[in-house]
Amino acid sequence: MMGVAAKIRAGAAVAIAALLSTLVFLSVHPDRLTGWAGVVPLAAVLWAAFAAGVLLVRRVPVRWAAPVILLGAVAVQLAALSAPPQGSDDSYRYIWDGRVQAAGIDPYAYSPAAPQLAFLRDRFLWPHHVTDWCVAPGTQLYGTPHGLAVPGCTLINRPIVHTIYPPVAEAYFYAVHLVSPAGSGTTPIQVAAALCAVGVTILLLLGLGRLGLDRRLAVLWAWCPTVALEAGNNAHVDVLAAGLTAAALLVLAQRGRLRRSLAGGTLLALAIWTKVTPVLVVPAVAKRRWYALASAGLFATVVVYLPHVLTVGSRVIGFVPGYLQQEGYKNGTRFLLLGTLVHGKPGSLAAFAVLAVTGLLVLWRTDPDRPWRGAVVMTGAALAVTTPPFPWYTMLLVMLVAFDGRAEWLSFAMVKYFAVGEPLPGVKVPIVPIERAGYAAALAVVVLVSLIRWRRGRGTVRPVPVPATRPVPAAAAAAQPVPAAAAAAQPVPAAQPVSLFSKPIRSSTPAAERAATR
Repeated sequence: MMGVAAKIRAGAAVAIAALLSTLVFLSVHPDRLTGWAGVVPLAAVLWAAFAAGVLLVRRVPVRWAAPVILLGAVAVQLAALSAPPQGSDDSYRYIWDGRVQAAGIDPYAYSPAAPQLAFLRDRFLWPHHVTDWCVAPGTQLYGTPHGLAVPGCTLINRPIVHTIYPPVAEAYFYAVHLVSPAGSGTTPIQVAAALCAVGVTILLLLGLGRLGLDRRLAVLWAWCPTVALEAGNNAHVDVLAAGLTAAALLVLAQRGRLRRSLAGGTLLALAIWTKVTPVLVVPAVAKRRWYALASAGLFATVVVYLPHVLTVGSRVIGFVPGYLQQEGYKNGTRFLLLGTLVHGKPGSLAAFAVLAVTGLLVLWRTDPDRPWRGAVVMTGAALAVTTPPFPWYTMLLVMLVAFDGRAEWLSFAMVKYFAVGEPLPGVKVPIVPIERAGYAAALAVVVLVSLIRWRRGRGTVRPVPVPATRPVPAAAAAAQPVPAAAAAAQPVPAAQPVSLFSKPIRSSTPAAERAATR
């Protein structure tokens, strides 16, 4: 039975989950609080509540922590679902791409404003009032086929360009469209993303224990404000990519037959062709049967891309080149931290060099039984180098931290909730310097905490579990001297780095295992 202290801690954790849900609700209904308090104060309270929840869940017994974590995961997603998307308009493109496919048209064939798709317009995605994305008469379409766009105002971002999303994401949009009631707006795509987020929580709760990790680590994903706001509210497809990557890691981290490597390679390829960012995980998993991983990934790539290539040819690339140019990655202006040292196009070369060296180091140093450690470093380094302007790009990192436990890396997930143009009511600041300062602060936190962990790890010696043996009578023990040479030959265990959630050494006795779960 759970003791009184454990019950109090579990109750406090439930209370924190309720507080988190309330704060998420206020975040997606900005007029209720941020009008007078401001965006940054609300974000600060939200992330502080998350930190408190993580620490409390850590002190709840494992068997009781799992339902508490799952309850909180569902609650924060429901709170996020209570309002239409607040921080992004990507979901409208998702809905449109699903609708185009339901009409039997390849999503890479035409841009939303193309005359060939005019018959699919409705009052929801193409309202009669002015929006942020109005197409003026005479506007030229981007890419092929060339021609003039049909004028009109829409909620779909970049309506004169082709879609940017890979084929697995497009299949997901189509699937959501098929089960969406007519006139349901953004709710179905938001519900789908929220279900993905909860599904990843369940996957972590089940999978972490099988890997010998603390299942309570799942709270780092389940209750994270980034997951609540960018999945349940903004409905970003990154949550599906994170889930597929988590499944791949759970498969690849376990030693087994060739089919395990093939399955993991297939899952990782599907994650990459949902949102390209999971490619950052590849160096961390490439040590174990790389040939099987590559073969499975190549096969999955051919399967998902071939139908589109046969239909639209090179247009399957979509707006990716134009997007990289618009966001400043081709000319080097988006690399906010590297840009202070290397300006212009050489900044792009420097960014590539930094990521290439990091990838090689991760490939060399990562333990194939614990690939998430290297994946966290690779993904965090990519965020520090590319300094993306959108918070949902950090969702992959949040999932990896839930495997690894080094919570300092979540500093990168916090940046875009604090680096905003209007942090307080009536206070406006230049966005680029604030973003640069935010990413610099996140990098400093990671470096500082990593150094502290390293210093502590040098002086930490983990005990070696001793298998249970039958008691030996004192007289017999005294009669059996231990040779000095044999005692001296016993190795001293190496120091291990300390994580936020230190994994307890399991005893070999059943009684000790039962006591650990009480």
